[in-house]
Amino acid sequence: MSWRLVPASAFAQHAADWARLHAAGPATSLLAADFVAPLIEQFGREGDLLALWRKDGNDSGSIGAMAIVRPTRRGAWATLQPAQAPLGLWLQQPGLDTETLARSLLGALPGFPLIFALTQMDPMLMPRPADGPCTRTLDYIDTARVTLDGSFDDYWMERGKNLRGNLKKQRARLEREGIVTRLQIDRDPVAMAQAVTDYGRLEGAGWKADKGTAVHADNAQGRYYRAMLEALASRNAASVVRYYFNEQLVAMDLCVEDANSIVVLKTSYDESVPGNWSPTLLMREEATRALFDAGRFARLEFYGRVMEWHLRWTDEVRTMYHVNYYRWPGLRRLHTMLDARSRPAPSPTTSL
Repeated sequence: MSWRLVPASAFAQHAADWARLHAAGPATSLLAADFVAPLIEQFGREGDLLALWRKDGNDSGSIGAMAIVRPTRRGAWATLQPAQAPLGLWLQQPGLDTETLARSLLGALPGFPLIFALTQMDPMLMPRPADGPCTRTLDYIDTARVTLDGSFDDYWMERGKNLRGNLKKQRARLEREGIVTRLQIDRDPVAMAQAVTDYGRLEGAGWKADKGTAVHADNAQGRYYRAMLEALASRNAASVVRYYFNEQLVAMDLCVEDANSIVVLKTSYDESVPGNWSPTLLMREEATRALFDAGRFARLEFYGRVMEWHLRWTDEVRTMYHVNYYRWPGLRRLHTMLDARSRPAPSPTTSL
């Protein structure tokens, strides 16, 4: 078993191999070649590598695994993980042993690294491995999804009374005040550039602008989302949701899609809207109804950290994870011990 390592900047030369491997497994749009290529272009750096493993160990063999990897600190490598990527950039053919692949890659990486990590793995796509002498898994975040099965009305009746009642009251107030809501969904690739501009205008007027993390049409994030959305929309795998109060754009979703699921990658709203309105939740209600009615997807995925509002929307929550692969068992034991020591002590309790 051998790995070939090339600069990640050469991804375009190997994109066809990546696409074939992607199609052989859980073909989530979050690992598609046209999702990954602009990530590397906008957020890659010198030293990032594309790793390729072929079954017979030579260039003529079929691809069994591929990954984009980066040194993270001295002695450690991990799958490339820009903030814009919900999943670690690792693909493998079903049936291959992940631990064997990962530990062999650890041995092939330059600089004699001691640890290689698969980051932000989804147990729905790749089952969480058991811990072992050289393998350690760690919880990442809880994330939520909605199964789009049955009718929206049945789904909605299972939501809490507070959520349903609050949005119903908001819609009644909107009607009394003569405010007409409108949901607009765009899928045309030529519409994506304007969508990113509009989205950037919403984020740029809010708290993310103060932190310097807002999307803007001319920054790396904006260039990434435009290129990625245009590429996926060209094969009917992306959509942008806008929500209006009369002619005022008040909320947006940027979404990517595959055969079974739609993923809400980014959500923003107009923070100037008075606090007695919830434009994002109003948009989410109408957009979710449209998804149920269309019957195209089996799941609505969020892939962000579970927030309180997610738990009003669904009770389907799973835990994503990281995996560390160590060169030696003793290093794994040492790392576990040091992590345990660094955790804060539990709060004292009083026994009665």
